[in-house]
Amino acid sequence: MLKFVKNHMETIDGVANYPMISLLIFFVFFVLLGWWVLTATKEHIKEMGELPLEDNDQQNKL
Repeated sequence: MLKFVKNHMETIDGVANYPMISLLIFFVFFVLLGWWVLTATKEHIKEMGELPLEDNDQQNKL
């Protein structure tokens, strides 16, 4: 099974670009996520952390 996949992938032109693109997307995502975490205000983080614990009227109606 692995030989079939390997032979099939070798016939695709530019297949070596896909791992580099995936790595670039992965890296950019985590850099942006790290930037957001470092720049987020403590009030916003506290508000989002307490959000699941809030008692909403809509939940009680269901």
